[in-house]
Amino acid sequence: MAFFSKKTREPLSVQVKGKQLNCGVCGNDHFFNKRIQLNTSIFTFLNIDWLNKNATCFVCSNCTHIIWFES
Repeated sequence: MAFFSKKTREPLSVQVKGKQLNCGVCGNDHFFNKRIQLNTSIFTFLNIDWLNKNATCFVCSNCTHIIWFES
């Protein structure tokens, strides 16, 4: 089914506050974009995870190092 197929994405060049983002490990300048929920134990315990903050992550297309930014 197409609904469950894995999407093929191209890595993107990213700028943060007008500056080119480069991987701190390998120096690569292309990343995959991902949004991640920052779970906390208390919100999980109370079953209100949807109240947690989100982060934007950029995953290096070369070495897979992850760079996090709070949204």
